[in-house]
Amino acid sequence: MYFAQANSSRIAGVLLFLALGTPGAAQDLGPRPVYPEPDMARVELGQLLFYDPILSGNKSVSCATCHHPDFGTSDGVSLAIGDGGLGLGPDRRIDPDNAPEARIPRNAPGLWNLGATEFTRFFHDGRLELDPSEPNGIRTPLGADMTTGFDSPLAAQAMFPVLSGDEMAGHYSENDISRAVRQGLLAQPGGAWEKIAGRVASIPEYEQRFAAALPGDDITFAAIANVIADFIAFEWRADNALFDRAMAGTASLPQQAAQGMDLFYGRAGCADCHAGWLQTDHGFHAIALPQFGPGKAARFESHARDEGRLRVTGDPADAFAFRTPSLRNVTLTAPYGHNGAYPTLEGIVRHHLDPVAALRAYDVQQAILPALPHVNDTRILTDPGEMNAIAAASDLGPQSLRDTEIAALIAFLQTLEDPAEQLGIPKTVPSGLPVVGR
Repeated sequence: MYFAQANSSRIAGVLLFLALGTPGAAQDLGPRPVYPEPDMARVELGQLLFYDPILSGNKSVSCATCHHPDFGTSDGVSLAIGDGGLGLGPDRRIDPDNAPEARIPRNAPGLWNLGATEFTRFFHDGRLELDPSEPNGIRTPLGADMTTGFDSPLAAQAMFPVLSGDEMAGHYSENDISRAVRQGLLAQPGGAWEKIAGRVASIPEYEQRFAAALPGDDITFAAIANVIADFIAFEWRADNALFDRAMAGTASLPQQAAQGMDLFYGRAGCADCHAGWLQTDHGFHAIALPQFGPGKAARFESHARDEGRLRVTGDPADAFAFRTPSLRNVTLTAPYGHNGAYPTLEGIVRHHLDPVAALRAYDVQQAILPALPHVNDTRILTDPGEMNAIAAASDLGPQSLRDTEIAALIAFLQTLEDPAEQLGIPKTVPSGLPVVGR
């Protein structure tokens, strides 16, 4: 999570109130977010699929395993255990009969407001994004063949977890999905997507629901992803927080929160990156976050570095830069950072005050890491050259805030909270498999 950009120019004209705590006296934050009109037949179908383990190779995890409403649509840990894990959230542990090879290399982001049309980039490095120049309007490193049939980038991002052995597919020859992935058979006939769609189509209730929600369409993986995206867009639209009501003039912020807001849009410079109604510029910034875990290297690479946006653009200026997250419901989505380095809001705020010093002083014991024997989580933290490279790339220089000002900033962030859950967790799913987290 990133609260401020470099010490360069502070963005002017972003102050929300002309006087502290005066509701409705706001300057322009740009257009309000635009959300699609929900089609409830599609939304309700997407809800069932979101919570149904049928989409995973071993039929043991679902989207909700790492994006659960009990943990703010994340999972409450720094780096998750996907396939091969048991339990949920910080209580998740390895399955001794099917232990995973590695942790998932990045923190599971929250799903709040992703249906807003302004969200056009996905994942911490933005490797999937809206791009009208691409044949299907979506750019991904997997190529244009992997974007056919998706209604939006939000739907297309669903392709990645199901094809990841560590997340949902399972490993090597454990199941028909993991075998297809291992053989490089993905979107083509007989590939992993077709096998997943076949599983869903073989269940009578899903067949009936698809016929009602998407009449005349085949049950394809893209169709599955499209209705899951419809569910996410509907279920976790969170734009009725106290902040929104204060901006509309129907509520007032508490004094401490109003002071924090003045800092956020003023001297603290948080809005340099966390701009607009959803508190994000959708850009990428390097803030010297400490790195641990497996990193984002390719499987044939041995190092544990995660170079962030650089791996997408190839531009050295993007080294260790990660996407600015929205701060909506940030109070619900701990731990914070692209790898969940900090378990508290105060911790990540203080990191922003002097990122390089915080990097040097970081203690990995504060990370929330389910036990996974025989892995080395600290290769980067114990390598002086790697630590120097992360420090050198930082966009942020030191600044000073008093403890009372940090507390005021956190009080303001609390006014962005709107849990906003609509349909909730289904009691059962059509596959008959256990509902994750029920």
